[in-house]
Amino acid sequence: MLTTTAELDANSLGGTAQGRTLKAEPRRLPILDQAVDQYLREQRELTAVERFSQLHESTELPAQAKYYRSLLPLTKPKSGQQYAFSVDLDKCSGCKACVTACHSLNGLDESETWRSVGLLHGGTASAPMQQTVTTACHHCIDPACMKGCPVNAYEKDADTGIVRHLDDQCIGCQYCTLTCPYEVPQFSKKLGIVRKCDMCSERLAADEAPACVQGCPNEAIAIRIVDVAQIHEDVQADAFLPGAPSPGITLPTTEYKTKRVFPKNTLPADFYNVRPAHNHFPLVVLLVLTQLSVGAFSVNYVVTSYYSASTVARYHSLVALMLGLVALGASTLHLGRPLYGFRAIMGFRHSWMSREIAAFGAFAGLAVAYAAGAWADPLLQALGMPALDPDLSVRLQRWLGGAVAVTGLLGVGCSAMLYAVTRRVFWRLSYCGPRFLGTTALLGLSLTLLVFVAAAYFGQPIPGATLAGLCETLIGVCAFKLLLDASVFGHLKRTQVSDLKRTALLMWGELGKLTKARFLLGVVGGLVLPALLPAFFSPLAEQAELSQAGLMLAAVSCMLLVGGELLERSLFFMAAASPKMPGAVGK
Repeated sequence: MLTTTAELDANSLGGTAQGRTLKAEPRRLPILDQAVDQYLREQRELTAVERFSQLHESTELPAQAKYYRSLLPLTKPKSGQQYAFSVDLDKCSGCKACVTACHSLNGLDESETWRSVGLLHGGTASAPMQQTVTTACHHCIDPACMKGCPVNAYEKDADTGIVRHLDDQCIGCQYCTLTCPYEVPQFSKKLGIVRKCDMCSERLAADEAPACVQGCPNEAIAIRIVDVAQIHEDVQADAFLPGAPSPGITLPTTEYKTKRVFPKNTLPADFYNVRPAHNHFPLVVLLVLTQLSVGAFSVNYVVTSYYSASTVARYHSLVALMLGLVALGASTLHLGRPLYGFRAIMGFRHSWMSREIAAFGAFAGLAVAYAAGAWADPLLQALGMPALDPDLSVRLQRWLGGAVAVTGLLGVGCSAMLYAVTRRVFWRLSYCGPRFLGTTALLGLSLTLLVFVAAAYFGQPIPGATLAGLCETLIGVCAFKLLLDASVFGHLKRTQVSDLKRTALLMWGELGKLTKARFLLGVVGGLVLPALLPAFFSPLAEQAELSQAGLMLAAVSCMLLVGGELLERSLFFMAAASPKMPGAVGK
């Protein structure tokens, strides 16, 4: 009888398969033993968090600092040196313990963070790379927040190099949040001021580690002393961290260390995120109405140089002045502490915001004087007093009108520089300057046209050629302004994702309704209606006569253009892509 292989195996193990239970001992392979032993050893090892907890649980208070003594410099900074954060990326796990520690120690608002954790990724499908990055204030050698602050609410300590924010000095204008390329300063709505990381300077002074340093279970964050001259030399390579703004802007001192070699395609996880920014509506009103007021005074000055109309100039100057004062009043709504707004002139030597305020302050004062001069004769007559010498009055008004126009245009220039220095590409001077001047000319022409049409309607001797010239100039300026605003859409065709492409994507997509409304109002108010207006008067008449329909046409044109420029300036803020440190997906 044949014996099967199964039976032979059973017999060899001590019996047959019939009527017996096989009790074979399993044989363990040496390789398997090694793997199991290694796995058990790894299980017995504590995690970094557990080691951290056990270490502090078994010690007496307040002994935390001594465990981080190696993460602090042994000496104080010398001349030409300063404190700086040092981050070991190989040790950072992205646990956000540093964020929590900073938040708890400093008592921050729920939405306020002085330290954040971002994410870099890259590589290929077969060899992917991911790296978490903890970041806070870089205590720059040339801090943009300090240079931009109009009230000198920042100071850089001469001994330690730490950039501190002076909370009591702050008025909550939030301009430093725009000038800092790393989005470090955070606005506290509860307090109405901006606040930021000061490297726990009081703890450092007592040889105690900052909260983030002590809070990191992996000891990924440390405080080191750096040489200022070395930082100046290092930034020439323009290498700081993938996806971060150029270090040449502010000379940041934070050191990021890693033994890894990042792939060429390493990018922040939020690199392709396109989200609208905050709409600073009080600033929108300020920019549009100040430029309207400056434009109205400037256009009136040019027009009255060729055509004398004292009665029209009175009403024109009054309307322009009122709009300018409304704009300056609206700007205070943007301040967290408006009662301290008078401090905003303190930073005149270094802050474009202080210079803007000084220029528009001078503009407002001269505009009041100009408007008062235009109404001087009627007021003196009403009071029974002799009128001023006509020649002297005319010369004085010409000088005042010129001074109003010059100071106003200086204010518009300061406004353009104020945003250009933030290093946002959409706000660069070559684009921002022509847009602001275009709004000034466009709205100034529109308001002047409306006032002159109204004067002609009520019987003032306004030549038809003057009104026709205003219409033609308005159409030309509006066409230029619309083409300039539409030029950003050319970046949609570019393969590389740039800041301007992000802006174009926002205006074409999520902000598309606002963009369409802006161009519709501009086309109708600045091209169509001014082209129709000459049909309501004779351009060759020495004294134009307009019907009520012509007056309404000019009024609607002006309102549409103001509305269109308000939308354009809202897009100016909402569609601008800002430089920042790497963030996480959805951040």
